[in-house]
Amino acid sequence: MRSLYIECNMGAAGDMLMAALLELVDDRKKFLDRLNAAGIPNVAVSAEPSKKCGITGTHITVKVGGREEGAGGCHHHEHHDNHHHSGYSDIEHIIDHLNISGDVKKNAKAVYALIAEAESHVHGVPVNQIHFHEVGEMDAVADIVGACMLIEELAPDLILASPINTGSGHIHCAHGELPVPAPATARILRDIPIYNDGIIKTELCTPTGAALLKHFVGKFTNMPLITVSKIGCGMGKKDFPQANCVRAYLGDIAGDSAADEVTELSCNLDDMTPEAVSFAQETLLREGALDVWVTSTGMKKGRMGVMLTCLCDNAVKDRMASSIFKHTTTLGIRETICRRYTLQRESKQIQTSYGPVRIKSAQGCGVRKSKPEYDDVAKIARENNVPLQAVLQQCPAVYMPQPDD
Repeated sequence: MRSLYIECNMGAAGDMLMAALLELVDDRKKFLDRLNAAGIPNVAVSAEPSKKCGITGTHITVKVGGREEGAGGCHHHEHHDNHHHSGYSDIEHIIDHLNISGDVKKNAKAVYALIAEAESHVHGVPVNQIHFHEVGEMDAVADIVGACMLIEELAPDLILASPINTGSGHIHCAHGELPVPAPATARILRDIPIYNDGIIKTELCTPTGAALLKHFVGKFTNMPLITVSKIGCGMGKKDFPQANCVRAYLGDIAGDSAADEVTELSCNLDDMTPEAVSFAQETLLREGALDVWVTSTGMKKGRMGVMLTCLCDNAVKDRMASSIFKHTTTLGIRETICRRYTLQRESKQIQTSYGPVRIKSAQGCGVRKSKPEYDDVAKIARENNVPLQAVLQQCPAVYMPQPDD
């Protein structure tokens, strides 16, 4: 299974994560050209070699209007000061109009939603009243969009990460001295294993880094048995007694599929509209559920209803249960611990006369199967004004399971 493991022994910041992932792609210059052509206002992103404690990696520089914003997490997310601000809806508008794929837009907005929710809770104001400092926030937009683009390009089937070192002590913000992790970061890091080693007396994990990890990482754990093909090292700006970097490992995790244990949460609903149920389903998927589905069922007193079922990793089941209570009318949730068999999956891109299409493949248990990514096929069909079948005919016709040679 093509897997990505992110090592957060020195925390995580958006630029460090992007730099580590950038080292995993084959053509770094081509990627940076794509990112700079995405249309982030007044932003220029560059990468240069950096060495920390004898280890060589990559440092990302984001310049907004020709200057680089200072390091740190608080300056990105202020509720009030004398500068011009961008609101949360403004950031969504910027992302929606970038020259990036629909999946990247969706992921970038989901990451920003985590940050906005945390800021809303910390400052005690509605999300739509949260404002972001313009220059610092374009820096964060670049980090988030860049990381989302790299995840799309690397296309891992599984993303894991280590517990996160938050750092310790205090940091200075416009609001005064704040403890580490900063309140917004701490809010984002709920349900994630974190620690501080007491050695580094500053912020190591920023809100941007925390939100990217929370959105993309399926499980936070010690490094599993993985056959590594590439290692990326993303360097921070500051110097510490130990290398200030995030490391990303790309490789294959074989694992015993029969030992894969997950949690199934379910509840019955008979007093919600279909639209409200659909919203709850989409929210759970966005917050990290492995799968969510709805089954029609008959309820007491002859009422028709549905059973909402959420499949998730055991480590996040409490957070998923809380979200179900928040977004549905249920008063109770059933929990079942399941063991599942899964095929090893991979994704590769093929070229058709209409454009590139991703092919999703899976194998194991004596079978192999593959199929084109529907979103790619549908997008090409719309752009070229041709039937869906015309694009599918240029893709490998391997929809049915085949014997595993």
